[in-house]
Amino acid sequence: MKRGTRVKWRRRILGHGTLIVLGAAYLFPLLWMLSTALKTEGQLYSYSMELIPAPVRWSNFPESLQEIPFFRYLANSLIISGLTIIGTLISCSMAAYALARIPFRGRNAVFAVILATMMMPYQATMLPLYLVYARLGWVGSFLPLVVPAFFGNAFFIFLLRQFFRGIPADLSDSGRVDGCSEFGIFFHLVLPLAKPALAVVVLFTFLWTWNDFIGPLLYLTEEKDYTIALGLQQFVSAYGSRWGLLMACTTVVTLPIIALFFLTQRTFVQGIALTGLKG
Repeated sequence: MKRGTRVKWRRRILGHGTLIVLGAAYLFPLLWMLSTALKTEGQLYSYSMELIPAPVRWSNFPESLQEIPFFRYLANSLIISGLTIIGTLISCSMAAYALARIPFRGRNAVFAVILATMMMPYQATMLPLYLVYARLGWVGSFLPLVVPAFFGNAFFIFLLRQFFRGIPADLSDSGRVDGCSEFGIFFHLVLPLAKPALAVVVLFTFLWTWNDFIGPLLYLTEEKDYTIALGLQQFVSAYGSRWGLLMACTTVVTLPIIALFFLTQRTFVQGIALTGLKG
């Protein structure tokens, strides 16, 4: 074997070995959560660190889902997440297309202002926003959690703008020659090519909305409207010492996130690479 080939294989083995070790480190908390969800009360306080409990207590899952109105909270979270994804896709894609492909005076200044909003912490706007929504009569409903998504998100506008700028301008010019309007070019030519970037937006929006705790805590006042994040907090407050049931419920909550990632994994990775987000 040539020296260059040996060096190449050593680097590959070292790189893959490092990734395996890091992957195992990140995967261990998830495995420990699942292991705790399958343990009895006696096994939880045992000195032996068993990753695979014996016996396995599958009844923790149905019991945990009966302690709180889990499926009600799940439905609320899915409704809020779905509407937020729709609003984010519509607003951010249209704003990003205008900033990337439509020349107008002050375009760069508008984009700079949008980027500047990313530096403003949520804590600085939390109280003013609450007062606005309270005067509108929206507190106690899903509106404060959903409506802002239809006005854009600076991070996703930036991400989609970078992707749209990479699409050849000749494609839009050919559409204009054929008599296609700007909306027609956007919907029929640009968006079909932007599926990888849109998948990134969908996945990130779902993760942020699904795991959001502060927003529902501020604006949802009735228990029937609680999201799954607030439901878990209610469970901790009521049954904090029953770790088996808590971890079982938490495991069920993480399943939609894991399923969505595996369903969109290829498109997600492609979108990350094409938008240049990793740099």
